Amino acid sequence: MVKYFLGQSVLRSSWDQVFAAFWQRYPNPYSKHVLTEDIVHREVTPDQKLLSRRLLTKTNRMPRWAERLFPANVAHSVYILEDSIVDPQNQIMTTFTWNINHARLMMVEERCVYYVNSDNSGWTEIRREAWVSSSLFGVSRAVQEFGLARFKSNVTKTMKGFEYILAKLQGEAPSKTLVETAKEAKEKAKETALAATEKAKDLANKAATKQQQQQQQFV
Repeated sequence: MVKYFLGQSVLRSSWDQVFAAFWQRYPNPYSKHVLTEDIVHREVTPDQKLLSRRLLTKTNRMPRWAERLFPANVAHSVYILEDSIVDPQNQIMTTFTWNINHARLMMVEERCVYYVNSDNSGWTEIRREAWVSSSLFGVSRAVQEFGLARFKSNVTKTMKGFEYILAKLQGEAPSKTLVETAKEAKEKAKETALAATEKAKDLANKAATKQQQQQQQFV
């Protein structure tokens, strides 16, 4: 048995503005449950669609009755993958998200489609679907009910956060092109990888020096 959610929301901002705000949503006053976000992959396809994958870390507070079922050392953070496809020509952005840990306890899968509102071209419509499931024998129904209620609460926070970021972005310079956005993300990923490599070399050198000093003490 899976709990299903379907909702429609409207942001009173253009699709271009919503697209720009989407990548700058965190942090905001309504997203304290979002701890980290990292771009895992990004590319622009030959037909000028932007494909991205992000890894997000969020808090995963369990209800009190569920905490008694799990050891105290169980991680209280949930890792979430977010895939997105942006089609600027047709002004459609589709996102897919799902958790990659605690999946036996509860799996939450979400699909959102952002598109131009049919009644007002200056507004953006969001069609949001979610599927909540649990594999825990005996308590799966209770877990799904809890998951669905928390998901609805988080949707409210998400929309408020979106509106907050959109308000901040009003009047700022136009957003970068997809190619520029992908290029910047690629350069940032290279810088991060280079920094990690240098740090690893530094740690290795320190370890080697310490080992040599220890060997000399026994000579």
